[in-house]
Amino acid sequence: MIINKQMETEAIALNNVWAGYNSEPILEDINLVVKELDFIGLIGPNGGGKSTLIKVILGLIKPMEGEVKILGSSVNLGRKYIGYVPQSCEFDRQFPVRVHEVVQMGRLGKRRLFQPYNKKDNEIVKKVLDQVGMLELSSRPIGELSGGQRQRVYIARALAAEPQILLLDEPTASVDPKQKNSIYELLGKLNQSVTILMISHDLGAISTYVKTVGCLNRRLFYHNDKLITKEMIEQTYECPLEFIAHGSVPHRVFPEHD
Repeated sequence: MIINKQMETEAIALNNVWAGYNSEPILEDINLVVKELDFIGLIGPNGGGKSTLIKVILGLIKPMEGEVKILGSSVNLGRKYIGYVPQSCEFDRQFPVRVHEVVQMGRLGKRRLFQPYNKKDNEIVKKVLDQVGMLELSSRPIGELSGGQRQRVYIARALAAEPQILLLDEPTASVDPKQKNSIYELLGKLNQSVTILMISHDLGAISTYVKTVGCLNRRLFYHNDKLITKEMIEQTYECPLEFIAHGSVPHRVFPEHD
């Protein structure tokens, strides 16, 4: 059988996708190919459609137009290969759920309804907790953890599903600045075996840790490159670059293309 090598490398493919809510498009004519083992960072303003894009990829929103493929299959078939880490997880800090129990939830899609966790489930939970550096705290109530520690647990929960693709929506939004770098370094290690698509407002982290960058504000500016021009950022944020730069002295966030 002849195998299309190009299709093999496409973890996610969106072709001419329009999507939104109540017949009002938020995403306009999105074309994006996420290659296997890429680490893409998407930046853009609030309301620009970043979270909507993730919902489309997960099959939570059906496109008005266009097509979405996951590993060459439809979203319904392909989303089982995706692990998702949401922007925030609201919970009762007093609820008596322990770290390993939260991570076990990532195994629910691998079992029949009401089937108890088995030896393989427990081994995978232990493995992913070790991957994210949380194995020693596996019996700790999750309400006692710091923001950075909880985020590592949520990443472990996503990894427990044994995904080939990891989607993250603002993974460091509730994390102490001192712990942000360690989260990004963890994602860099995971990227050795998992494709990652991440939404972030942290331009500094995006430029440092990801492999390729896209700008999204209803329309997507993406050229399979880590470099973004001044014009692309200004089109995305709809303001001069100096207004989105940090500090009193304006500076370039990304270098221009050659």
